Parts: sequence; structure tokens; C-alpha cells
Amino acid sequence: MRDLSVEAKTVLENVEHPVKAKKKGKSAIQMRESWTGVLFVSPMLIGVSILTLLPILATFMLSFADWNFIVGFKSIKWVGLDNFKALFENDVFLKSVMNNLLFLLTVPLTMMFALIIAIVIDKHVYAKSYFKVAFFMPYISSIVAIAVVWQVLFNPTEGPINQVLLSLGIKNPPTWIADPDFALFSVMIIQIWASIGFSMIIYLAGLQSIPKELYEAADMDGARAWDKFKHIMLPALSPTTFFLLITGIIGTFKVFDLIAVLTKGGPINSTTMLVWHLYESAFVNLKIGYASAIAVVLFVFVLIITLVQWVGQKKWVNY
Repeated sequence: MRDLSVEAKTVLENVEHPVKAKKKGKSAIQMRESWTGVLFVSPMLIGVSILTLLPILATFMLSFADWNFIVGFKSIKWVGLDNFKALFENDVFLKSVMNNLLFLLTVPLTMMFALIIAIVIDKHVYAKSYFKVAFFMPYISSIVAIAVVWQVLFNPTEGPINQVLLSLGIKNPPTWIADPDFALFSVMIIQIWASIGFSMIIYLAGLQSIPKELYEAADMDGARAWDKFKHIMLPALSPTTFFLLITGIIGTFKVFDLIAVLTKGGPINSTTMLVWHLYESAFVNLKIGYASAIAVVLFVFVLIITLVQWVGQKKWVNY
């Protein structure tokens, strides 16, 4: 009898207050859907937390410590800002920062060559698919294989590049990656060659999305090729350029495999980059705190450059 009276009372309440009953039912359904969504997303959240967020937090914490991970957690000593002071007193670190800043030049050069090639393929080439694949192949190829091939090309004595220079009458061609004055320049050439295909494909997609009516209207007004390039093509491609600029600059701060295969930071630290210096400090010299400080500085560099670009894009990017 009690159960029947409770149910009758609930029914009466629902009849008297239908809005409240509907809200209760709706909130229960929403809660159930929310927990179901959390359940489906939880594997990814757990993976990101363990593999990404925790290492980031550990890096920031260890940048204020001195630790040799082989000895164990008991050897951790908190040293405050000593690691950061040691960074800016270290000539190798300062050299790696300068090399990274010079390496940034590969980004605009890659974008410029990629845009020229994309325009030529889009406007003046018939077998477009073949050239797309041909230029894109280096980007999807193994960077280790690319480095080995270029190592042969840059061989100071029997390499094809120096053989061509000798045949042209240049008696003392550069020794490329073996010369401290040319080593970084050589790595930059390889980086441009390997990255140009990706930028070209992105620019091609941007070019093909520009409405043809704009070019037809410009032709009717008697616009020259340069005018169409300056006032139609460049503004229409500005979002694409912004994307390539951001991703390209971030990519230059992550260059590691080319250095590891070709030069190992040499000769005389002429090709040492921040990531390579970080690797040597952490896994060769076992200075985890110092290496974590390098990672924090690298994070700050990338963050500042990205924020500056993000703010500046309002003045030149047209959506």
C-alpha cells in the first residue's frame, strides 16, 4: 500500500508540475549522455595525460633541479634558477640559439620556391599529377635516407656537386658539411629541398580555390600579370601563407634527424641546434635538469614567435 501511495503521489506531482518533471527527466538524460561521452573519450584523455601533459609538467619541474636519472629519484636536488643561469653562460647553447635563428631563413625561402613551383604547375603544366608526386616524394621519404643521399652528393672529393663545380673551373670548391663555414648552409639546403613539396601541395590547393571570376574581371580591366599576382593571388593565399609560416617555424625548432645523421652538431658546433643540444645534455651528459631548462626555453621561444604571428596576422591575413 505504501508503494502504491508513493507512486500515486509522484504521478500527482508530475501532473501538477509538468515543467519540473520534464526538467528532471531532461537533466537525467543529459547526465547519462555526458557520462557516456566521458567514457568514450577517456582512453584518449588518459593517453594524452600520461604521454603529453605529465611529461610537460615534469619538464618544467625538473628545469629547477639537478638530476641524474640513472641514479634514481633520490638524487634529485633542487637548484632553483641555476640551470637557466648555466644555459646563458654556455657558449654551445648560445651557438645553438644563433644556429636556430639562422635556420629560420629556410621557412620563407621554402615558401617562396614552393609558391613559384605551384604557380608554374597550376598555370603552365599539363601532367600536373606527375609533378605533384615528384615534388612531394622527398617530404614523405625517410629523412635518414635523404640525409645519406645528400651526404654522398656533398662528398668533398668525389661528390657529384663538387665534380660539377670543378668542371666549371672552380678550383677549390667548398667541402660543404665538413666545413664549419658551409655546414649549416648545407643542412639548410637539404631542409628546403625536403620541405618544398609539402608547401607546394598546400599552395596548389589554395590556388585552385581562388574564383576564376576574379581573374576574368581583372583581365577585363586590363590588369597586368603582376597586378593580378599582387592584388588577387597574394591576398587570397594569405591564410595558406600564415598556416605554412606557423608550421614551418615550429618545424625548424624541431630539426634533429638531419643533424643526427649528417653532422652530429659539428664541425665545431657549427650545426648544433637546440634540440640536438638538448639530446646531448640529457642522454649523453646525463644532465636532466639542464636539458629540461633547454626544453623550457625552446617552449618559450616557440610560444613567443607563435603569439607574435597570431597577433600580426590580423593586419595581413584575409579570410
